[in-house]
Amino acid sequence: MSVGLLAVVDDILSAALKASAKSAGVVIDDAAVTPQYVQGLSPARELPVVGRIALGSLANKFLVIIPIALLLTAFAPWVLPWLLIVGGSYLCFEGAEKVLEWFGFHHGGHDGEEARDEKRLVAGAVRTDLILSAEIMLIGLAAIDPTLDFWMRLAVLAVIALAMTALVYGAVALLVKIDDIGLRMARGDSPRVRHTGMRIVRSMPAVFRGISILGTIAMLWVGGHLVLQNLGEVGWHAPIDLLHGLEHLLEPAGGVVVWLGDTLVSAIAGLAWGLVIVGITLLIGKAFGKNLSFAEGHASPAATAGDAGSSGAGAAGAPAAGQAPPRH
Repeated sequence: MSVGLLAVVDDILSAALKASAKSAGVVIDDAAVTPQYVQGLSPARELPVVGRIALGSLANKFLVIIPIALLLTAFAPWVLPWLLIVGGSYLCFEGAEKVLEWFGFHHGGHDGEEARDEKRLVAGAVRTDLILSAEIMLIGLAAIDPTLDFWMRLAVLAVIALAMTALVYGAVALLVKIDDIGLRMARGDSPRVRHTGMRIVRSMPAVFRGISILGTIAMLWVGGHLVLQNLGEVGWHAPIDLLHGLEHLLEPAGGVVVWLGDTLVSAIAGLAWGLVIVGITLLIGKAFGKNLSFAEGHASPAATAGDAGSSGAGAAGAPAAGQAPPRH
């Protein structure tokens, strides 16, 4: 009995590992997107907010994505590409709006206090996670052996959901607390450790700025690729055929160049489509006499860099450049 159970568990874990490998790229995107949502919060609230987002991510996977994916796969598989187009469009929209904010274009209530409202922040992060998690789970579902029965597929998806959530939000939690780790090191006894700690603390504004930019590019890339790929699935093959043609042309240069070309084209397409959606939403808002706002608590890279200097280690009293850290 126990041997049979162990065999079943081994089958589930093996299938989950194989399916998860194909969604590794989206996992990286998810980990890059999420940290920007906690910028500007006090250090004491960073981990609780990451925890709330992680719980929202689990709810997305277990209460929404897995049940709907299994039902649609069984009864209406033609709906899935349309859902992914909608989800990809949302990512394109969010990414395009952030790019506009980088260049000083704002609309509707983007003030500093609102940008740090935890409810809006968590709600926006969970909505973005819904799209990224949907792609992770759908990629995983597509990679599962179709000969497995319903319960085995459900178990494999559950393992993927738990493992990916732990991986993404564990990495995010570590990333947002690196400045606190640096501060502790800067208060150590060893001069070498103190020097390393101060370098970590002083580098965090640039790190978070980079994360914000990477997260935005990731949303545009993933969103654009979702739209292009699934337009082909619903019958309009020209966009994805052009992308595949570019990949074919770049093949002699190697896999890395092919990946970079695919990413660049997908991100540009995502930005263009996102700007169209932003324009449409603003026109709709003006038509109804409303100034629409879709900010979810994230900040532009410039603001992110400033906030990073006053959060985490900075808020806890990080040593200024050229000064020795406080000793206790």
